[in-house]
Amino acid sequence: MTTTSAPTPATPRTSRRILTISVVIIVALIVAFFAFASLYTDYLWFDQLDSAQVLTTRWIATSVMFVIGFLGMAVPLFVTIQLAYRLRPVYVRLSSQLDRYQEVIEPLRRLAMWGMPIFFGLFAGFAAGGQWQTVWLWFNGVATGETDAQFGMDTGFYMFAMPFYQALLGFASAVLILCLLITALVSYLYGAVRVGQGELRISKSARIQLAVLAGLYLLVQGVSLWLDRYVSLVTTDDRITGAAYTGANATIPGLGILAILAVVVAILFFVTAVIGRWRFPLAGTALLIVAALVLGVGYPWAVTTFQVRPNQNTLQAEYYQRNIEATKGAYGISDLETTQFKAATDAEPGQLREDAATTGSIRILDPAIVGPAVQQLEQYRGYYQFPDVLDVDRYDIDGVTQDTVVAVRELNTDRLGDAQSWNNNTVVYTHGYGLVAAAGNQRTSDGEPVFLERGIPSAGFLTDGEKFEPRVYFGEQSPEYSIVGAPEGTEDVEIDYPRGQDGATETKTTFSGDGGPRIGDFFTKMLYALKFQSEQILFSDYVNEDSQILYDRNPKLRVQKVAPYLTLDNDPYPSVVDGRIVWIIDGYTTSSTYPYSTSVNLPRAINDANTAAPTFVTDDINYIRNSVKATVDAYDGSVTLYAWDDEDPVLKTWQNIYPSMLKPISEMSGDLMSHVRYPTDLFKVQRAMLGIYHVDDARSFAQQDNRWETPNDPQDEQQLQAPYYMSMKMPGQDEAKYSMFTTFIPSSQGANSRNVLMGYLAVESDAGSTAGKKSSTYGQLRMLEIDADTTVPGPGQVQNTFNSDTGVSQQLNVLKIGQSQVLHGNLLTLPVGGGLLYVQPVYVQSSEGTKLPRLQKILVAFGDRIAFADTLTAALDDLFGGDAGATAGDDDVPDSGDAGDTGEETQPPSASEQRQTALNDAKAAMLARDEALKAGDLAAFADADKALTDAVNRLLELEGQTDSAAG
Repeated sequence: MTTTSAPTPATPRTSRRILTISVVIIVALIVAFFAFASLYTDYLWFDQLDSAQVLTTRWIATSVMFVIGFLGMAVPLFVTIQLAYRLRPVYVRLSSQLDRYQEVIEPLRRLAMWGMPIFFGLFAGFAAGGQWQTVWLWFNGVATGETDAQFGMDTGFYMFAMPFYQALLGFASAVLILCLLITALVSYLYGAVRVGQGELRISKSARIQLAVLAGLYLLVQGVSLWLDRYVSLVTTDDRITGAAYTGANATIPGLGILAILAVVVAILFFVTAVIGRWRFPLAGTALLIVAALVLGVGYPWAVTTFQVRPNQNTLQAEYYQRNIEATKGAYGISDLETTQFKAATDAEPGQLREDAATTGSIRILDPAIVGPAVQQLEQYRGYYQFPDVLDVDRYDIDGVTQDTVVAVRELNTDRLGDAQSWNNNTVVYTHGYGLVAAAGNQRTSDGEPVFLERGIPSAGFLTDGEKFEPRVYFGEQSPEYSIVGAPEGTEDVEIDYPRGQDGATETKTTFSGDGGPRIGDFFTKMLYALKFQSEQILFSDYVNEDSQILYDRNPKLRVQKVAPYLTLDNDPYPSVVDGRIVWIIDGYTTSSTYPYSTSVNLPRAINDANTAAPTFVTDDINYIRNSVKATVDAYDGSVTLYAWDDEDPVLKTWQNIYPSMLKPISEMSGDLMSHVRYPTDLFKVQRAMLGIYHVDDARSFAQQDNRWETPNDPQDEQQLQAPYYMSMKMPGQDEAKYSMFTTFIPSSQGANSRNVLMGYLAVESDAGSTAGKKSSTYGQLRMLEIDADTTVPGPGQVQNTFNSDTGVSQQLNVLKIGQSQVLHGNLLTLPVGGGLLYVQPVYVQSSEGTKLPRLQKILVAFGDRIAFADTLTAALDDLFGGDAGATAGDDDVPDSGDAGDTGEETQPPSASEQRQTALNDAKAAMLARDEALKAGDLAAFADADKALTDAVNRLLELEGQTDSAAG
């Protein structure tokens, strides 16, 4: 009889193991699902913008490079370990210490033999994945048609191929050095390499493996040394980037010799693998080290010390000239038109008669100051907001180009206060409304902007007789995400604007565009609920089968995601193009390996009074092109990229990587062409380079006798003065053109620095209005080089004159009566009247409470004369002997009620407005009293004194009313 034993019960250890495995699997599945949710929602976002290839290209390229990097590291290491172990000597006496090492290592040997290649392979894979752009640029790189001055190589080699070869040789060196170290370690542990009794013994198999690896490593170093000859053209030598005299005549030949020596020594190691003699390769290695010291350090030092320094300007002249020409080409400043300008400094009557077109368009509205005024006058509800610094644009109004200061009325859900909830923040308050435009050269009698487009609903020249879409779902301050859209016939839930018909307090709407991924199904809702950590997305009745989710709504962010290869301008600006509000963003292609071009730190170059220094560090560049103009529709968020510079080799290369992403310039409408402009950041980079590279000859460059710099902002000595846009006629131009301007002063340091003008730079920023064709003069750089015999004060000196003038100071003190604060606007420099005119608006606002800056006065200067008046026209007339010969745009100052009538009911003046009026009356009375006192007119003095008393009494009454209301 046979009995069957009972099954052995599971031990506690087995149960714990099953539980642990189960938990690990569950955690892995959860992590995988979250990763999938992130990746899939990213795909939905890109797919909705018809740019899924951007994402898939990155995924595929990163994955391919990860696999290549992993295998490129793991396979050689695995083969190396296997060979070193399998070819170990079987019968060999080991020391007791090695015996102990083997006893410890043996249980872990199999794990180490597989684990080490996998461990290093993962690191190599991730590193290679991060280099996919370098590899793809090499594979898709195009020729530029330009050659370097040293080797005659196409510059595309330096920009696309050389970085790849550097990365490849670095990777190969890392693999070989690891293989060499691991081979030596395994060979030592298993007796193939023995050290003792004053001698080193190596088995045949270990000798072959070590010699071959050492030979391969030196072979790679030889190739790397040869490549370093080309790398020398993008590294610093003396005062320039690129090989100077020492580099061309000592460093480059020395690197060539060292490369050949490295290859010879590598061959000696290969021979040693066969014949077993170490003497020759070791002697060759020692010779290589000595040669590296002599040729790489000693010889260049001797050439620099004994040849270059005693004859620097002469010997370096050829290489300085190379640097000048390459730098100008790389930064697009080769075609600079330079005009010697003998500036007039005497102000005579009628002097501005020939510049009437320019004086009529001088912008007196400072976009960096009037933001609070626009906010107060056009906000309408607390949940709307405008940017602190407005943008500058231009529009054609009745056949005349009008410079404007513009801003978009955006939504700010943080200001909803107690009304904040998921429903309100996500499905009710979803968008801003309208664009506000004010004339740049005008102001009302109260110093407020003259609005050309304003109000809710929008009213003005943009909406008269034209279909206009005012809603702003995509802006710089849009909410994190909104859920919009509904089936036809569904009741509207989105607040459109806070006015309605028949006494209603609001009008509602439903988004009807295609602005985001659709989330009608349960699975997609679940993914986005995970993405935004919001379960309301999953259960809300407002999320229906036609719902879309709008997110990543900042225009700059959208363009950056769709075109990750671009460096974007820091100043996106809104325009109305073909009846729709669009954000226009300039995109740059850059490189840091253009031969002989001097590098510039991009954040430092663009940092000024209007652009804060970024918190992150950006690599230096030495090549830049404004190759792409991008638009983002403010209603549906659609991104359109136009190939603005289709001859740029960097853009051509990226087009090979991302085909069909760019539209040709021929598809740009005439309306869009009329609003694109020369980009701000590019101009800042170019002015930074022109401070040094405005010279054409190596002699002047070497002597450094004519270096310039951008002056500091007169209101902030810690920041550079920002360039500015304006429609103006430069000397030599036939008509006023929309352009950007900046000034230069001598480059110097310390208290003895001179703040006088040396140069005045302008770039034509008007691309014209012809569809698909940019103006032939767009982007033309023009430099006025001030005659050395004429002293023209710089911005800092002019500001100091304004501040120290007793007459100006007295009037400014009047403006500061009560709790008023005086703000000096941007100091503009204008080449008119045969000289250089300075114009600065002066604003007054309350120092406490509500900020409403009002333009009250204009300061002007020409030569050593200044004037201060209520309007620019009056100030110019005072400056030029009573008749300037031309009028400004504020010649006819409208009343506040006439500025941009929106059809709304006129409201009685507020307490703050009445207070401001009383202050203005008091200031005028004080000025009249002072003038009467100087003239000895007692009757006029008595009348002015009475007017001052009345104004002060009204102020006291208003203060009393305010206190009563507060009580």
